[in-house]
Amino acid sequence: MCRAPAEHSLHKPDRSCLAWLDARPPRSVLYVSLGSVASVDPGVFEEMAWGLASSGVPFLWVVRPGSVHGTEGTPRIPDGVEEEVRSRGKVVTWAPQREVLAHEAIGTFWSHCGWNSTLESVCEGVPVLAQPCFADQTVNARYLTHQWGVGLELGDVIQRATVAKMVRTLMTGKERDRVRERASQLKLQANQCVATSLAIDNLAQHMLSI
Repeated sequence: MCRAPAEHSLHKPDRSCLAWLDARPPRSVLYVSLGSVASVDPGVFEEMAWGLASSGVPFLWVVRPGSVHGTEGTPRIPDGVEEEVRSRGKVVTWAPQREVLAHEAIGTFWSHCGWNSTLESVCEGVPVLAQPCFADQTVNARYLTHQWGVGLELGDVIQRATVAKMVRTLMTGKERDRVRERASQLKLQANQCVATSLAIDNLAQHMLSI
């Protein structure tokens, strides 16, 4: 399960991830970040790690200090997953998210669906694998997946086999093209709204009205 600990300051972005993305083909990388506040239980973290390892998909994973409940400092990647990270993944403590989402190498955003992340994914036309943790994130996830059709929800129970399957679905499966097309259409609508109004409040109201 996800938890909401006391809020803390953001970490300095590791900009080396952008150069790492530069070396990857378009739409080939899964970006994973559950935001700046939420933490997950150790068992969920392990299932996430093994799901990424089993998916066969390149990934950029934000693992910040405090992101696993009950641990201090940056969580340790489970034994056996390090080889997968070295061969096709990159783990950072924080990333310049807007630049990452705008990068052509990103194919899907595994997100907690906070409102800022939701708007950023929409504005960049990036499909979402939704793992909401608390507060408005569950509602945002339902909009992304059921109302706007630009992603899929992982569900309440995080299991490695399900993680691997859904990652492959959004990155390489038949569902990929449909979701990416819908995300591109939504990006166009969002950009038109911003260009017309130049106001983020109007964009938010527009998104909620769709």
